[in-house]
Amino acid sequence: MSFSSSVKNELSRIDINESCCLLSELSAVIRVSGAIKVAGSGKMYIRIVTENAAFARRVFSLVKKQYSVYPEVIIRKSKKLRKHVSYILVMFDPALVKQLLDMSCIDCGSIGNNGREVRHNSIENKVNEFCCKKAYLRGAFLAGGSISDPEKTYHLEITTRSLKVANELDMIMNGFNLNSKVIKRKNSYIVYLKEGENIVDFLNIIGAHRALLELENIRILKEMRNNVNRIVNCETANLGKTVDASLRQVTNIKYIRDNIGFEKLPQGLRDIAELRLKYSDASLKELGEMLTPPLGKSGVNHRLRKLDRIAESLKKANEAKRK
Repeated sequence: MSFSSSVKNELSRIDINESCCLLSELSAVIRVSGAIKVAGSGKMYIRIVTENAAFARRVFSLVKKQYSVYPEVIIRKSKKLRKHVSYILVMFDPALVKQLLDMSCIDCGSIGNNGREVRHNSIENKVNEFCCKKAYLRGAFLAGGSISDPEKTYHLEITTRSLKVANELDMIMNGFNLNSKVIKRKNSYIVYLKEGENIVDFLNIIGAHRALLELENIRILKEMRNNVNRIVNCETANLGKTVDASLRQVTNIKYIRDNIGFEKLPQGLRDIAELRLKYSDASLKELGEMLTPPLGKSGVNHRLRKLDRIAESLKKANEAKRK
């Protein structure tokens, strides 16, 4: 089961005790995924299609609980390779259709070639309580939402066919400081969240607490892995630099030994040169502790740099002689 399906299954088990919250969730479902169709007799009906059985049961239960009407349920199995099962809820009852459209602030005008002209009016006056806004977002996610596998990336989106509905969802979500955005994708409008922290807050708002904890655990593990990788990469890079510096120092010290000998070096440089040749893999701190008297890292580094400059001067002088 995908993470998105798991979230919807959890949300579908939430009990609603307040009638206002029930209506808010149901209105979001109708506005986001409800299709208003016209039958042969000219009568309208509402159809909701989903592949999530738990969500289909929830819509059936909400309609039954609020209006004492049983929606018709049709189950279809896809003939394609993966054979998805679709659940289609159809509401034919004229009185029920009118109540659902009024509740969802949807106007249906004259009949055209593609059915009735549908206009989504503002839902703001009907969804103004804090609890109702949470229920509305929950219904919108159940109807048209998806969330990517948090192991791979953080992305949550709600798809709707209406720009007005998308903008209203965006406004409600940003009312909770979720930093949502709206984009158009083909013939649909997408309200989306990209930050893991915002997605966690959204799951908390709509009541998906089990999914929230799972997502937080994944976020913590990913952050720990990223921190460990950064530390390892940093240490690897520093180790590489240390090894390269040590090889360069040993090469230069050998050049000095083979060309002028250590006898011509000051005692301090001679001591550090001999130690570096003997302990090529030792750190600057370890080299400093071997000296008498001991020397700090900066002092050891200063002497090794002097040896590098002496070697470079000798190389230039020898090249000039050969020319």
